Amino acid sequence: MQFTSNAIESVIESFSSLPTIGRKTAQRLALHLLRQSDEEVAKLAHALLDMKRKVRYCSVCFNLTETDPCAICASQRRNRSMLCVVEEPNDLMAVERTNDYFGMYHVLHGALNPLEGIGPNELKIHELLERLGTGEISEVILATNPNVEGEVTTQYLTKLIKPLGIRVSRIARGIPMGSDLEFADDATIARALQGRVEL
Repeated sequence: MQFTSNAIESVIESFSSLPTIGRKTAQRLALHLLRQSDEEVAKLAHALLDMKRKVRYCSVCFNLTETDPCAICASQRRNRSMLCVVEEPNDLMAVERTNDYFGMYHVLHGALNPLEGIGPNELKIHELLERLGTGEISEVILATNPNVEGEVTTQYLTKLIKPLGIRVSRIARGIPMGSDLEFADDATIARALQGRVEL
């Protein structure tokens, strides 16, 4: 039974279609917007439309950008011989937040998942190989997610890149800061041991 108006229900359905937004959260967002002034709601609507019109993929790394190439690809201060391969733009943002990596990036826009019909042609793998063919890159860092799809993608890319004579490395997996060893799963502990570094 519907307890709200059709207009509210339409907004709830729209919010519910967004990733990680359930119906209850969508309802809270809709009711919050209803309490806002017309100006505030118009400002949000304008910001969404503006983002949709202006943001596109960088033609080099496929990150989200308003300028092409993006600021990272255009920067002369980045190490152009290192390339960090990530699944999604938000993964790139996570690496950048560390302020510890100063190389270039390549965004795949997903991971291999044959069960979902996502093969190499659905990702930016062909474009990655074209970049590697320029001879400018000496190391590729694979920073895929620590799940089955990420592992499959890493193995697939390693098989493609190794024959090119380019060093392939992978970000270490291990115990997150602030957590207790006893609560970590076996696979995480095993990866932490494998990824150990000499002190």
